[in-house]
Amino acid sequence: MKIAVFSTCKYDRDFLQEYNTNHELTFFESALNLQNVALTKGFHALCLFVNDSADREVLQALKANGIRLILLRCAGFNNVDIAVAAEVGIKVLRVPAYSPEAVAEHAMAMILTLNRKTHKAYNRIREGNFSLEGLMGFNLHNCKVALIGTGNIGKAFYKILKGFGCKVVAYDPWPDPALIEQGLSYGTMEEALKDAEVVSLHCPLTEDTHHMINANTLKLFKKGAMLINTSRGGLIDTQDVIEALKSAQLGYLGLDVYEQESKLFFQDLSGDIIQDDLISRLISFPNVLITSHQGFFTREAMQQIAEITFANAAAFESGSALVNEVKA
Repeated sequence: MKIAVFSTCKYDRDFLQEYNTNHELTFFESALNLQNVALTKGFHALCLFVNDSADREVLQALKANGIRLILLRCAGFNNVDIAVAAEVGIKVLRVPAYSPEAVAEHAMAMILTLNRKTHKAYNRIREGNFSLEGLMGFNLHNCKVALIGTGNIGKAFYKILKGFGCKVVAYDPWPDPALIEQGLSYGTMEEALKDAEVVSLHCPLTEDTHHMINANTLKLFKKGAMLINTSRGGLIDTQDVIEALKSAQLGYLGLDVYEQESKLFFQDLSGDIIQDDLISRLISFPNVLITSHQGFFTREAMQQIAEITFANAAAFESGSALVNEVKA
């Protein structure tokens, strides 16, 4: 098939070319949107990432351009209007699980960095400052952690938390019996968040989960707690989180995702004035750590993304069962 690949960086091109199974790939650095949808003419399929937009207008234009298939090289699909895709007859396939350990390990890296302030210690030592003032952390052993979402990444993260000796209380609409057998306690959202010292989000962005962390739910955290989000930016109300940081209700914040990240992430904006006032405010806090959606970014994950993406394409071409199809 002729496949147009949007939102590409060098690493995307390297892995997709290495694991390509005889498809004709054309790479675009820009994200797909209504303004550049004309670029899709002459292709059979698209390969999209998290910041590409496939809303109603874009999907209708894609249908007119002859696109039959969207291959998402990610697990999330909130950037695609799945109902409209079904209306216009475009199949949407995703990569539901790619090295969940990659994201889980990044979440723990953020916790350890914020807690033990290793990023600050690194900079101090390079400047000849060997003082420990202001670097005190807390033991994760016996710490209450609210694990919100126990899918593949949540499962991997639970194993890590168990290794640290944390007291984990999970919330998921569909509790996992296997994890319960391993000792995981489930509760309601309120029970999981109540007096939690660390809250880590590992769930998809839906109408039900949009802004699930807000002024009301933040009040349930233990004062000075840590919030980690490596899932989707829209899970938290950024303005409410800023207010919680200002009041010290929230003591630490680690974000690998951001609600308005499509205008920022995966780009070098070091020579520009950032126009997003919310992220500029977040960056100004000394107890906030932000990474640019790199939780997935390991060699193993990139390989699996490429392999599963091309397996999805092969299933579509052969008429086989589309096990990774996203349905309305």
